Amino acid sequence: MTAPARPSETLRTALGTLLDGLPPKPAAQAVERLIANYRGATPTDSPILRDRADVAAYAAYRMPATFEAVHAALEAFAEATPDWIPASHTDIGGGTGAATWAVTATWPGDRPVTVLDWSEPALALGREIATANPALRDARWQRTRIGKDLTLPATDLVTVSYVLNELTPADRTALVDTAAASAQTVVIVEAGTPAGYARVIEARDRLIAGGFRVAAPCPHSAACPIVPGEDWCHFSARVSRSSLHRQVKGGSLPYEDEKFSYVAATRLPATPASARVIRRPQIRKGQVLLDLCEPDEHLTRRTVTKRHGDLYKAARDAAWGDPWPPSDRP
Repeated sequence: MTAPARPSETLRTALGTLLDGLPPKPAAQAVERLIANYRGATPTDSPILRDRADVAAYAAYRMPATFEAVHAALEAFAEATPDWIPASHTDIGGGTGAATWAVTATWPGDRPVTVLDWSEPALALGREIATANPALRDARWQRTRIGKDLTLPATDLVTVSYVLNELTPADRTALVDTAAASAQTVVIVEAGTPAGYARVIEARDRLIAGGFRVAAPCPHSAACPIVPGEDWCHFSARVSRSSLHRQVKGGSLPYEDEKFSYVAATRLPATPASARVIRRPQIRKGQVLLDLCEPDEHLTRRTVTKRHGDLYKAARDAAWGDPWPPSDRP
């Protein structure tokens, strides 16, 4: 019997049909324009994705990266709360629904799902793509203004991915407070840039002030030990590159790395990692250098050598973003 396709594979297949009938050059130009808008520092009060051509081009280009980043954040959270499965999920500013796919990849099964966004073309295309995922076929796709007037019903899990950069500071604050008042768990993902990290830290502080504890990536809920302006906390997710990726960015590699910052905070009992690898491990002859965020609110570089035995083998296999040591996980 053939095993069912993983959500990531199903999503790639569904996205592969989106650009049928769209000339490659205009699609690539649409993506470049939309990327410039999304990376801009000026908040917008209207949807960036204006029509189906915009949405199809951008979804084919960005949904895989958003999926992988959110999935990585959710997997880290799931490790800290191994006995918990969300009974309901609301995706704020979800567009075409990449985060909903990531949730189904992390916790298989059916649950009420609501996607809120202010772009009707994005919601329509998200609804269309979701027909390929049985867990999302009954999802609600609701056009809603994302900002200070947003209201939410009680829900287990709220995701907010690549949304805060589109909002004014007042709307960002209101969105985080609304999510905190409505959900048991809030997962926020932003671009892995200094500005994206700053938005995540701002949200992290508000969630903690609202009674949440950080489950991932941090091993504690105290102040972040990174000095603002000197560095920023971010991670990396490997993304398979489509033909559209290669058209827009050039190059021949079959993959690229999506840099992202995130916080997963909860009111649930949680056991964060003992420490977190916050940079790509440096493997040298007979030793591995690990940059760690520690539970005592410090950043530490640890050197693991052959004399550490099995720990050295684990260090050679460790990846950026992993908990450390690996033995603290079931």
